Amino acid sequence: MDTAQDLFRRLEQLNDIGASLSSERNIEGLLEKILLAAKTITRADGGTLYRVSEDRRFLSFAIVRNDSLGIAFGGTSGQPLPDKFRDLPLHGEDGQPNNSMVAAYAALHARTVNIADAYDADGFDFSGTRRFDASTGYRSRSFLTVPMKNHEGEVIAVLQLINAMVAGQVVEFSHEDQRLAESLASQAAVALTNRQLIQQLETLFEAFINLINIAIDEKSPYTGGHCQRVPELTMMLAEAADQARDGPLKDFSLSDQDRYELKIAALLHDCGKVTTPVHVVDKATKLQTLFDRIHLIDTRFEVLRRDARIAMLEACLAGADAEASEAEYAARCRQLDEDRAFLHKANIGGERMSDADVARVQAMAEGYQWRDASGRLQPFLSPNELENLSIRAGTLTQAEREIINYHIVATIRMLEALPWPKHLKRVPEYAGGHHERMDGKGYPKGLRREDMSWQARMMGIADIFEALTAGDRPYKPAMKLSQALSIMENFRDNGHIDPDLFQVFLAAGVPQEYGKWFLHAEQVDL
Repeated sequence: MDTAQDLFRRLEQLNDIGASLSSERNIEGLLEKILLAAKTITRADGGTLYRVSEDRRFLSFAIVRNDSLGIAFGGTSGQPLPDKFRDLPLHGEDGQPNNSMVAAYAALHARTVNIADAYDADGFDFSGTRRFDASTGYRSRSFLTVPMKNHEGEVIAVLQLINAMVAGQVVEFSHEDQRLAESLASQAAVALTNRQLIQQLETLFEAFINLINIAIDEKSPYTGGHCQRVPELTMMLAEAADQARDGPLKDFSLSDQDRYELKIAALLHDCGKVTTPVHVVDKATKLQTLFDRIHLIDTRFEVLRRDARIAMLEACLAGADAEASEAEYAARCRQLDEDRAFLHKANIGGERMSDADVARVQAMAEGYQWRDASGRLQPFLSPNELENLSIRAGTLTQAEREIINYHIVATIRMLEALPWPKHLKRVPEYAGGHHERMDGKGYPKGLRREDMSWQARMMGIADIFEALTAGDRPYKPAMKLSQALSIMENFRDNGHIDPDLFQVFLAAGVPQEYGKWFLHAEQVDL
Protein backbone atom coordinates (compact mmCIF):
# COMPACT_ATOMS: atom_id res chain seq x y z
CA MET A 1 0.00 0.00 0.00
CA ASP A 2 1.38 3.39 -1.01
CA THR A 3 1.86 6.05 1.63
CA ALA A 4 0.00 9.32 1.15
CA GLN A 5 3.29 11.06 0.33
CA ASP A 6 4.20 8.44 -2.27
CA LEU A 7 0.77 8.62 -3.87
CA PHE A 8 0.94 12.42 -3.96
CA ARG A 9 4.34 12.23 -5.65
CA ARG A 10 2.96 9.88 -8.29
CA LEU A 11 -0.04 12.16 -8.88
CA GLU A 12 2.38 15.02 -9.45
CA GLN A 13 4.22 12.83 -11.93
CA LEU A 14 0.94 12.12 -13.70
CA ASN A 15 0.21 15.84 -13.95
CA ASP A 16 3.68 16.57 -15.38
CA ILE A 17 3.30 13.71 -17.83
CA GLY A 18 0.01 15.12 -19.11
CA ALA A 19 1.67 18.45 -19.89
CA SER A 20 4.56 16.66 -21.61
CA LEU A 21 2.25 14.56 -23.78
CA SER A 22 0.31 17.58 -24.99
CA SER A 23 3.50 19.20 -26.34
CA GLU A 24 4.79 16.20 -28.34
CA ARG A 25 4.29 16.60 -32.11
CA ASN A 26 5.76 13.34 -33.37
CA ILE A 27 3.46 10.31 -33.22
CA GLU A 28 6.26 7.82 -32.55
CA GLY A 29 7.71 10.08 -29.90
CA LEU A 30 4.28 10.45 -28.32
CA LEU A 31 3.72 6.68 -28.19
CA GLU A 32 7.10 6.22 -26.55
CA LYS A 33 6.38 8.93 -23.98
CA ILE A 34 3.06 7.27 -23.15
CA LEU A 35 4.64 3.87 -22.47
CA LEU A 36 7.59 5.25 -20.53
CA ALA A 37 5.27 7.42 -18.45
CA ALA A 38 3.05 4.43 -17.67
CA LYS A 39 6.10 2.38 -16.65
CA THR A 40 7.29 5.20 -14.41
CA ILE A 41 4.11 5.84 -12.44
CA THR A 42 3.34 2.11 -12.02
CA ARG A 43 7.02 1.15 -11.42
CA ALA A 44 6.74 -1.52 -14.13
CA ASP A 45 9.85 -3.33 -15.34
CA GLY A 46 8.54 -3.71 -18.88
CA GLY A 47 5.71 -2.80 -21.14
CA THR A 48 4.21 -2.79 -24.60
CA LEU A 49 2.02 -0.29 -26.39
CA TYR A 50 -0.23 -1.72 -29.09
CA ARG A 51 -2.16 0.30 -31.67
CA VAL A 52 -5.50 -0.79 -33.09
CA SER A 53 -5.26 -1.11 -36.88
CA GLU A 54 -7.38 1.16 -39.06
CA ASP A 55 -9.59 -1.74 -40.10
CA ARG A 56 -9.89 -2.72 -36.43
CA ARG A 57 -8.81 -6.28 -37.15
CA PHE A 58 -5.47 -6.32 -35.33
CA LEU A 59 -3.42 -4.99 -32.49
CA SER A 60 -0.02 -3.94 -33.79
CA PHE A 61 3.09 -3.66 -31.64
CA ALA A 62 4.22 -0.02 -31.55
CA ILE A 63 6.67 0.29 -28.65
CA VAL A 64 8.32 -2.45 -26.54
CA ARG A 65 10.50 -1.80 -23.48
CA ASN A 66 11.99 -4.05 -20.78
CA ASP A 67 14.53 -2.69 -18.32
CA SER A 68 15.84 -6.01 -16.96
CA LEU A 69 16.42 -7.43 -20.44
CA GLY A 70 17.63 -4.14 -21.93
CA ILE A 71 14.99 -4.36 -24.67
CA ALA A 72 13.99 -1.19 -26.52
CA PHE A 73 12.15 -1.54 -29.81
CA GLY A 74 10.28 1.15 -31.73
CA GLY A 75 10.04 4.86 -30.98
CA THR A 76 13.31 6.77 -30.73
CA SER A 77 15.33 3.63 -30.01
CA GLY A 78 16.29 3.27 -33.64
CA GLN A 79 15.58 -0.45 -33.35
CA PRO A 80 12.74 -1.79 -35.53
CA LEU A 81 10.43 -4.36 -34.06
CA PRO A 82 11.60 -7.93 -34.81
CA ASP A 83 9.42 -10.14 -36.98
CA LYS A 84 8.48 -12.25 -33.98
CA PHE A 85 6.37 -9.36 -32.68
CA ARG A 86 3.47 -10.16 -34.97
CA ASP A 87 0.09 -8.44 -35.06
CA LEU A 88 -2.47 -9.86 -32.65
CA PRO A 89 -5.80 -10.69 -34.32
CA LEU A 90 -8.86 -9.28 -32.55
CA HIS A 91 -11.03 -12.06 -33.98
CA GLY A 92 -10.46 -15.66 -34.97
CA GLU A 93 -10.91 -17.07 -38.45
CA ASP A 94 -14.45 -17.98 -37.43
CA GLY A 95 -15.17 -14.34 -36.64
CA GLN A 96 -15.39 -14.92 -32.90
CA PRO A 97 -13.73 -12.43 -30.50
CA ASN A 98 -10.18 -13.34 -29.52
CA ASN A 99 -10.85 -13.29 -25.78
CA SER A 100 -7.99 -15.65 -24.93
CA MET A 101 -5.30 -13.00 -25.44
CA VAL A 102 -5.35 -10.43 -22.67
CA ALA A 103 -4.42 -7.43 -24.86
CA ALA A 104 -7.08 -8.35 -27.44
CA TYR A 105 -9.62 -8.87 -24.66
CA ALA A 106 -8.91 -5.41 -23.22
CA ALA A 107 -9.31 -3.85 -26.68
CA LEU A 108 -12.50 -5.73 -27.53
CA HIS A 109 -14.23 -5.09 -24.23
CA ALA A 110 -12.69 -1.68 -23.40
CA ARG A 111 -11.86 -3.08 -19.98
CA THR A 112 -8.71 -3.04 -17.84
CA VAL A 113 -7.28 -6.44 -16.95
CA ASN A 114 -5.09 -6.73 -13.83
CA ILE A 115 -3.40 -10.11 -13.40
CA ALA A 116 -1.30 -10.92 -10.35
CA ASP A 117 0.56 -13.87 -11.88
CA ALA A 118 0.32 -14.88 -15.53
CA TYR A 119 1.41 -18.43 -14.74
CA ASP A 120 -1.59 -18.93 -12.43
CA ALA A 121 -4.16 -16.93 -14.42
CA ASP A 122 -7.26 -18.63 -15.74
CA GLY A 123 -9.12 -17.70 -18.91
CA PHE A 124 -6.22 -16.24 -20.89
CA ASP A 125 -3.62 -17.77 -23.17
CA PHE A 126 -0.11 -16.87 -21.99
CA SER A 127 1.66 -19.50 -24.07
CA GLY A 128 3.44 -16.80 -26.06
CA THR A 129 4.61 -15.20 -22.83
CA ARG A 130 5.93 -18.51 -21.58
CA ARG A 131 7.86 -19.09 -24.81
CA PHE A 132 9.36 -15.62 -24.51
CA ASP A 133 10.35 -16.31 -20.90
CA ALA A 134 11.87 -19.66 -21.83
CA SER A 135 14.01 -18.09 -24.55
CA THR A 136 15.21 -15.17 -22.40
CA GLY A 137 15.27 -16.54 -18.86
CA TYR A 138 12.86 -13.83 -17.85
CA ARG A 139 9.85 -14.37 -15.55
CA SER A 140 6.75 -12.42 -16.65
CA ARG A 141 4.49 -12.37 -13.65
CA SER A 142 2.18 -9.41 -12.99
CA PHE A 143 0.31 -7.84 -15.91
CA LEU A 144 -1.70 -4.62 -16.09
CA THR A 145 -3.46 -4.19 -19.44
CA VAL A 146 -5.26 -0.88 -20.00
CA PRO A 147 -7.30 0.13 -23.07
CA MET A 148 -6.89 3.69 -24.40
CA LYS A 149 -10.18 5.21 -25.57
CA ASN A 150 -10.65 8.33 -27.67
CA HIS A 151 -13.32 11.02 -27.18
CA GLU A 152 -15.87 8.80 -28.93
CA GLY A 153 -15.24 5.91 -26.53
CA GLU A 154 -13.45 3.92 -29.24
CA VAL A 155 -10.37 1.93 -28.22
CA ILE A 156 -7.42 3.19 -30.25
CA ALA A 157 -4.53 1.56 -28.37
CA VAL A 158 -3.70 -0.76 -25.48
CA LEU A 159 -1.07 -0.32 -22.75
CA GLN A 160 0.31 -3.51 -21.30
CA LEU A 161 2.63 -3.22 -18.30
CA ILE A 162 4.62 -6.14 -16.90
CA ASN A 163 6.09 -6.83 -13.46
CA ALA A 164 5.48 -4.06 -10.97
CA MET A 165 8.68 -3.58 -8.96
CA VAL A 166 8.86 -2.65 -5.28
CA ALA A 167 12.19 -2.77 -3.45
CA GLY A 168 13.66 -4.90 -6.21
CA GLN A 169 10.91 -7.49 -6.01
CA VAL A 170 8.15 -8.27 -8.52
CA VAL A 171 4.71 -7.61 -7.02
CA GLU A 172 1.23 -7.37 -8.42
CA PHE A 173 -0.05 -4.05 -9.71
CA SER A 174 -1.99 -2.35 -6.92
CA HIS A 175 -5.37 -0.69 -7.11
CA GLU A 176 -3.57 2.67 -7.04
CA ASP A 177 -1.35 1.54 -9.93
CA GLN A 178 -4.41 0.63 -11.92
CA ARG A 179 -6.17 3.94 -11.23
CA LEU A 180 -3.07 5.93 -12.15
CA ALA A 181 -2.52 3.89 -15.32
CA GLU A 182 -6.17 4.34 -16.33
CA SER A 183 -5.94 8.08 -15.70
CA LEU A 184 -2.75 8.26 -17.75
CA ALA A 185 -4.34 6.16 -20.52
CA SER A 186 -7.25 8.61 -20.65
CA GLN A 187 -4.93 11.63 -20.96
CA ALA A 188 -2.71 9.80 -23.42
CA ALA A 189 -5.64 8.81 -25.61
CA VAL A 190 -6.69 12.47 -25.85
CA ALA A 191 -3.14 13.51 -26.74
CA LEU A 192 -2.80 10.70 -29.27
CA THR A 193 -6.19 11.42 -30.85
CA ASN A 194 -5.39 15.13 -31.10
CA ARG A 195 -2.01 14.40 -32.66
CA GLN A 196 -3.61 11.97 -35.12
CA LEU A 197 -6.28 14.52 -36.05
CA ILE A 198 -3.64 17.21 -36.57
CA GLN A 199 -1.55 14.80 -38.62
CA GLN A 200 -4.58 13.88 -40.73
CA LEU A 201 -5.34 17.56 -41.31
CA GLU A 202 -1.71 18.20 -42.24
CA THR A 203 -1.81 15.24 -44.61
CA LEU A 204 -5.03 16.52 -46.16
CA PHE A 205 -3.53 20.02 -46.46
CA GLU A 206 -0.41 18.69 -48.17
CA ALA A 207 -2.62 16.62 -50.48
CA PHE A 208 -4.41 19.82 -51.54
CA ILE A 209 -1.03 21.44 -52.19
CA ASN A 210 -0.02 18.46 -54.31
CA LEU A 211 -3.35 18.78 -56.09
CA ILE A 212 -2.38 22.33 -57.11
CA ASN A 213 1.02 21.12 -58.28
CA ILE A 214 -0.63 18.30 -60.25
CA ALA A 215 -2.87 20.90 -61.88
CA ILE A 216 0.23 22.88 -62.88
CA ASP A 217 1.86 19.67 -64.07
CA GLU A 218 -1.17 18.79 -66.17
CA LYS A 219 -1.04 22.24 -67.77
CA SER A 220 2.67 21.94 -68.45
CA PRO A 221 4.99 18.97 -67.99
CA TYR A 222 7.86 21.46 -67.83
CA THR A 223 6.87 22.95 -64.45
CA GLY A 224 5.48 20.02 -62.48
CA GLY A 225 8.94 18.60 -61.82
CA HIS A 226 10.11 22.03 -60.72
CA CYS A 227 7.33 22.23 -58.13
CA GLN A 228 8.55 18.94 -56.64
CA ARG A 229 12.30 19.50 -56.85
CA VAL A 230 12.54 23.01 -55.40
CA PRO A 231 11.15 21.89 -52.00
CA GLU A 232 13.71 19.07 -51.85
CA LEU A 233 16.56 21.43 -52.68
CA THR A 234 15.28 24.11 -50.29
CA MET A 235 15.20 21.66 -47.38
CA MET A 236 18.70 20.39 -48.22
CA LEU A 237 20.01 23.95 -48.01
CA ALA A 238 17.99 24.64 -44.84
CA GLU A 239 19.49 21.59 -43.12
CA ALA A 240 22.98 22.67 -44.18
CA ALA A 241 22.34 26.14 -42.72
CA ASP A 242 21.02 24.60 -39.52
CA GLN A 243 24.26 22.60 -39.19
CA ALA A 244 26.52 25.64 -39.69
CA ARG A 245 28.68 26.16 -36.60
CA ASP A 246 30.60 29.24 -37.68
CA GLY A 247 30.20 32.21 -39.98
CA PRO A 248 27.10 34.41 -40.40
CA LEU A 249 24.72 31.43 -40.06
CA LYS A 250 26.17 30.01 -36.84
CA ASP A 251 23.15 31.22 -34.84
CA PHE A 252 20.59 30.06 -37.41
CA SER A 253 18.54 27.08 -36.24
CA LEU A 254 15.36 25.31 -37.25
CA SER A 255 12.81 23.59 -35.05
CA ASP A 256 10.59 20.86 -36.47
CA GLN A 257 7.85 23.47 -36.71
CA ASP A 258 10.16 25.81 -38.64
CA ARG A 259 11.01 22.98 -41.04
CA TYR A 260 7.36 22.24 -41.67
CA GLU A 261 6.60 25.90 -42.33
CA LEU A 262 9.46 26.16 -44.83
CA LYS A 263 8.44 22.90 -46.51
CA ILE A 264 4.89 24.16 -47.03
CA ALA A 265 6.18 27.45 -48.42
CA ALA A 266 8.49 25.61 -50.82
CA LEU A 267 5.67 23.38 -52.03
CA LEU A 268 3.52 26.45 -52.70
CA HIS A 269 6.18 28.77 -54.09
CA ASP A 270 4.82 28.60 -57.65
CA CYS A 271 1.13 28.01 -56.98
CA GLY A 272 0.36 31.21 -58.92
CA LYS A 273 1.37 29.44 -62.12
CA VAL A 274 -2.13 28.00 -62.28
CA THR A 275 -3.02 31.43 -63.70
CA THR A 276 -0.24 31.46 -66.35
CA PRO A 277 -1.32 30.61 -69.93
CA VAL A 278 0.13 27.33 -71.16
CA HIS A 279 1.40 28.78 -74.46
CA VAL A 280 3.60 31.19 -72.48
CA VAL A 281 4.88 28.67 -69.93
CA ASP A 282 5.72 26.16 -72.66
CA LYS A 283 7.03 28.62 -75.24
CA ALA A 284 9.96 26.64 -76.63
CA THR A 285 10.51 28.88 -79.71
CA LYS A 286 9.86 32.53 -80.45
CA LEU A 287 6.96 31.82 -82.79
CA GLN A 288 5.29 29.17 -80.67
CA THR A 289 1.74 29.74 -79.48
CA LEU A 290 -0.49 26.68 -79.63
CA PHE A 291 1.86 25.51 -82.39
CA ASP A 292 5.15 26.73 -83.84
CA ARG A 293 4.27 29.34 -86.48
CA ILE A 294 7.63 28.95 -88.22
CA HIS A 295 5.86 26.42 -90.42
CA LEU A 296 3.51 29.14 -91.68
CA ILE A 297 6.56 31.13 -92.69
CA ASP A 298 7.98 28.04 -94.43
CA THR A 299 4.80 27.98 -96.51
CA ARG A 300 5.27 31.65 -97.44
CA PHE A 301 8.82 30.94 -98.57
CA GLU A 302 7.45 28.18 -100.80
CA VAL A 303 4.93 30.67 -102.21
CA LEU A 304 7.79 33.08 -102.99
CA ARG A 305 9.73 30.26 -104.69
CA ARG A 306 6.63 29.42 -106.73
CA ASP A 307 6.17 33.09 -107.69
CA ALA A 308 9.85 33.31 -108.71
CA ARG A 309 9.51 30.23 -110.89
CA ILE A 310 6.35 31.55 -112.49
CA ALA A 311 8.10 34.87 -113.16
CA MET A 312 11.04 33.03 -114.78
CA LEU A 313 8.77 30.95 -116.99
CA GLU A 314 6.73 33.98 -118.01
CA ALA A 315 9.94 35.86 -118.88
CA CYS A 316 11.14 32.97 -121.05
CA LEU A 317 7.77 32.82 -122.85
CA ALA A 318 8.04 36.55 -123.47
CA GLY A 319 11.36 36.02 -125.26
CA ALA A 320 13.86 36.80 -122.46
CA ASP A 321 17.18 35.02 -122.43
CA ALA A 322 16.43 31.58 -120.87
CA GLU A 323 19.89 31.07 -119.38
CA ALA A 324 19.91 34.49 -117.71
CA SER A 325 16.36 33.98 -116.41
CA GLU A 326 17.23 30.59 -114.89
CA ALA A 327 20.37 32.02 -113.28
CA GLU A 328 18.32 34.83 -111.77
CA TYR A 329 15.76 32.29 -110.53
CA ALA A 330 18.49 30.10 -108.98
CA ALA A 331 20.00 33.15 -107.19
CA ARG A 332 16.56 34.07 -105.89
CA CYS A 333 16.03 30.53 -104.53
CA ARG A 334 19.43 30.55 -102.83
CA GLN A 335 18.59 33.83 -101.14
CA LEU A 336 15.21 32.49 -100.02
CA ASP A 337 16.84 29.33 -98.63
CA GLU A 338 19.44 31.40 -96.73
CA ASP A 339 16.79 33.70 -95.27
CA ARG A 340 14.60 30.77 -94.37
CA ALA A 341 17.49 29.04 -92.56
CA PHE A 342 18.29 32.30 -90.76
CA LEU A 343 14.71 32.67 -89.48
CA HIS A 344 14.70 29.05 -88.32
CA LYS A 345 17.83 29.71 -86.30
CA ALA A 346 16.50 33.00 -84.95
CA ASN A 347 13.29 31.26 -83.93
CA ILE A 348 15.14 28.89 -81.58
CA GLY A 349 16.32 31.71 -79.34
CA GLY A 350 19.40 29.84 -78.22
CA GLU A 351 21.87 32.63 -79.02
CA ARG A 352 21.61 36.35 -78.37
CA MET A 353 20.69 38.31 -81.51
CA SER A 354 22.93 41.13 -82.66
CA ASP A 355 21.79 44.47 -84.06
CA ALA A 356 22.61 43.14 -87.55
CA ASP A 357 20.44 40.07 -86.98
CA VAL A 358 17.48 42.16 -85.86
CA ALA A 359 17.97 44.47 -88.84
CA ARG A 360 17.97 41.45 -91.18
CA VAL A 361 14.64 40.26 -89.80
CA GLN A 362 13.25 43.78 -90.26
CA ALA A 363 14.54 43.87 -93.84
CA MET A 364 12.81 40.57 -94.66
CA ALA A 365 9.55 41.82 -93.14
CA GLU A 366 9.70 44.91 -95.35
CA GLY A 367 11.36 43.43 -98.46
CA TYR A 368 9.26 40.33 -99.04
CA GLN A 369 5.59 40.14 -99.86
CA TRP A 370 3.39 37.16 -100.70
CA ARG A 371 -0.04 36.64 -102.19
CA ASP A 372 -2.63 34.91 -100.07
CA ALA A 373 -5.35 32.53 -101.36
CA SER A 374 -7.49 35.46 -102.50
CA GLY A 375 -4.60 36.93 -104.49
CA ARG A 376 -4.01 39.92 -102.21
CA LEU A 377 -0.46 40.97 -101.37
CA GLN A 378 0.41 40.52 -97.70
CA PRO A 379 3.46 41.56 -95.63
CA PHE A 380 5.80 38.63 -95.26
CA LEU A 381 5.78 38.88 -91.45
CA SER A 382 2.88 40.05 -89.35
CA PRO A 383 3.64 42.66 -86.66
CA ASN A 384 3.42 39.94 -83.97
CA GLU A 385 5.75 37.61 -85.88
CA LEU A 386 8.22 40.47 -86.43
CA GLU A 387 8.16 41.32 -82.71
CA ASN A 388 8.77 37.72 -81.69
CA LEU A 389 11.53 37.01 -84.21
CA SER A 390 13.29 40.21 -83.08
CA ILE A 391 13.55 39.05 -79.44
CA ARG A 392 17.16 39.63 -78.45
CA ALA A 393 17.54 36.70 -76.04
CA GLY A 394 15.34 33.77 -75.13
CA THR A 395 11.89 33.17 -76.57
CA LEU A 396 9.66 35.57 -74.64
CA THR A 397 8.51 39.04 -75.58
CA GLN A 398 8.43 41.72 -72.89
CA ALA A 399 4.68 41.26 -72.52
CA GLU A 400 5.10 37.51 -72.11
CA ARG A 401 7.86 38.03 -69.52
CA GLU A 402 5.45 40.18 -67.56
CA ILE A 403 2.86 37.41 -67.78
CA ILE A 404 5.42 34.90 -66.47
CA ASN A 405 6.53 37.29 -63.74
CA TYR A 406 2.93 37.84 -62.69
CA HIS A 407 2.83 34.29 -61.34
CA ILE A 408 4.69 35.42 -58.22
CA VAL A 409 2.19 38.25 -57.69
CA ALA A 410 -0.61 35.70 -58.05
CA THR A 411 1.22 33.38 -55.64
CA ILE A 412 1.48 36.10 -52.98
CA ARG A 413 -2.14 37.18 -53.44
CA MET A 414 -3.38 33.61 -53.19
CA LEU A 415 -1.29 32.80 -50.12
CA GLU A 416 -2.02 36.05 -48.29
CA ALA A 417 -5.73 35.39 -48.73
CA LEU A 418 -5.51 32.19 -46.66
CA PRO A 419 -6.17 32.18 -42.88
CA TRP A 420 -2.80 30.73 -41.88
CA PRO A 421 -2.43 29.39 -38.34
CA LYS A 422 0.29 30.94 -36.15
CA HIS A 423 2.92 28.32 -36.96
CA LEU A 424 2.51 28.91 -40.73
CA LYS A 425 2.16 32.70 -40.76
CA ARG A 426 5.41 33.23 -42.67
CA VAL A 427 4.54 30.95 -45.60
CA PRO A 428 3.50 33.87 -47.88
CA GLU A 429 6.75 35.74 -47.12
CA TYR A 430 8.97 32.70 -47.74
CA ALA A 431 7.16 31.61 -50.91
CA GLY A 432 6.73 35.12 -52.25
CA GLY A 433 10.38 36.13 -52.01
CA HIS A 434 12.12 33.68 -54.30
CA HIS A 435 12.35 36.16 -57.22
CA GLU A 436 13.69 39.03 -55.13
CA ARG A 437 17.38 39.95 -55.32
CA MET A 438 19.87 40.94 -52.64
CA ASP A 439 20.49 44.27 -54.41
CA GLY A 440 16.82 45.21 -54.61
CA LYS A 441 16.51 44.66 -58.37
CA GLY A 442 14.22 41.63 -58.10
CA TYR A 443 10.44 41.43 -58.23
CA PRO A 444 7.64 41.88 -57.35
CA LYS A 445 8.47 44.11 -54.34
CA GLY A 446 12.09 45.05 -55.03
CA LEU A 447 13.17 43.85 -51.59
CA ARG A 448 16.78 44.07 -50.51
CA ARG A 449 18.78 41.47 -48.62
CA GLU A 450 18.11 43.01 -45.19
CA ASP A 451 14.35 42.98 -45.89
CA MET A 452 14.25 39.23 -46.41
CA SER A 453 14.35 36.23 -44.09
CA TRP A 454 17.04 33.57 -44.45
CA GLN A 455 14.31 31.18 -45.58
CA ALA A 456 13.15 33.40 -48.46
CA ARG A 457 16.77 33.79 -49.57
CA MET A 458 17.20 30.00 -49.46
CA MET A 459 14.26 29.56 -51.76
CA GLY A 460 15.77 32.02 -54.22
CA ILE A 461 18.93 29.92 -54.47
CA ALA A 462 16.97 26.67 -54.76
CA ASP A 463 14.69 28.07 -57.46
CA ILE A 464 17.59 29.30 -59.62
CA PHE A 465 19.75 26.20 -59.21
CA GLU A 466 16.86 23.87 -60.06
CA ALA A 467 16.01 25.90 -63.16
CA LEU A 468 19.62 25.84 -64.40
CA THR A 469 20.07 22.10 -63.96
CA ALA A 470 16.57 20.98 -64.98
CA GLY A 471 16.49 18.67 -67.98
CA ASP A 472 12.79 19.00 -68.76
CA ARG A 473 12.61 22.57 -70.07
CA PRO A 474 11.58 23.09 -73.71
CA TYR A 475 13.84 26.08 -74.27
CA LYS A 476 17.23 24.89 -73.00
CA PRO A 477 19.34 21.79 -72.38
CA ALA A 478 20.18 20.65 -68.84
CA MET A 479 23.37 22.19 -67.46
CA LYS A 480 26.18 20.35 -65.75
CA LEU A 481 26.90 21.24 -62.12
CA SER A 482 30.08 23.09 -63.04
CA GLN A 483 28.29 25.31 -65.55
CA ALA A 484 25.33 25.98 -63.24
CA LEU A 485 27.59 26.87 -60.30
CA SER A 486 29.69 29.14 -62.47
CA ILE A 487 26.55 31.09 -63.38
CA MET A 488 25.48 31.18 -59.73
CA GLU A 489 28.90 32.51 -58.72
CA ASN A 490 28.23 35.42 -61.07
CA PHE A 491 24.81 35.83 -59.44
CA ARG A 492 26.52 35.94 -56.05
CA ASP A 493 29.00 38.56 -57.22
CA ASN A 494 26.41 40.82 -58.87
CA GLY A 495 24.02 40.94 -55.91
CA HIS A 496 21.45 38.46 -57.16
CA ILE A 497 21.71 35.73 -54.48
CA ASP A 498 22.84 35.72 -50.84
CA PRO A 499 26.63 35.15 -50.68
CA ASP A 500 26.63 33.64 -47.17
CA LEU A 501 23.96 31.09 -48.00
CA PHE A 502 25.66 30.27 -51.27
CA GLN A 503 28.87 29.56 -49.36
CA VAL A 504 26.97 27.14 -47.09
CA PHE A 505 25.35 25.64 -50.20
CA LEU A 506 28.81 24.87 -51.61
CA ALA A 507 30.58 23.91 -48.38
CA ALA A 508 27.91 21.39 -47.41
CA GLY A 509 28.03 19.71 -50.83
CA VAL A 510 24.35 20.38 -51.49
CA PRO A 511 24.79 20.51 -55.31
CA GLN A 512 26.44 17.10 -55.37
CA GLU A 513 23.90 15.57 -53.01
CA TYR A 514 21.04 17.00 -55.06
CA GLY A 515 22.70 15.80 -58.25
CA LYS A 516 22.92 12.26 -56.93
CA TRP A 517 19.16 12.09 -56.52
CA PHE A 518 17.73 14.36 -59.20
CA LEU A 519 20.20 14.83 -62.07
CA HIS A 520 21.51 12.62 -64.84
CA ALA A 521 24.91 11.10 -64.14
CA GLU A 522 26.58 13.06 -66.95
CA GLN A 523 25.50 16.34 -65.30
CA VAL A 524 27.32 15.61 -62.04
CA ASP A 525 30.83 16.63 -63.07
CA LEU A 526 32.03 17.89 -59.66
